[in-house]
Amino acid sequence: MLPKKQLDRINELVRKDRVEGLTHEEKNEQKELREKYIKAFRSGMKNHIEGMKVVDPEGKDVTPHKLKKIQREKGIHNRS
Repeated sequence: MLPKKQLDRINELVRKDRVEGLTHEEKNEQKELREKYIKAFRSGMKNHIEGMKVVDPEGKDVTPHKLKKIQREKGIHNRS
């Protein structure tokens, strides 16, 4: 996730855009900050999903083979 300072700046630019509009420089800054935010979000989501273990109601591990392979490569859940 982005540092709080950068998140605050994103929100500040959104509020300013709604009220009075942004300068060209501020629009570029907003675009860069949004791209950083999306990149950080996607990275976090990918790590979260790659760490998941899917279990059916009977307690049997039904994690997809593709995900198990990624987890093996990363050493997650001690997959063999």
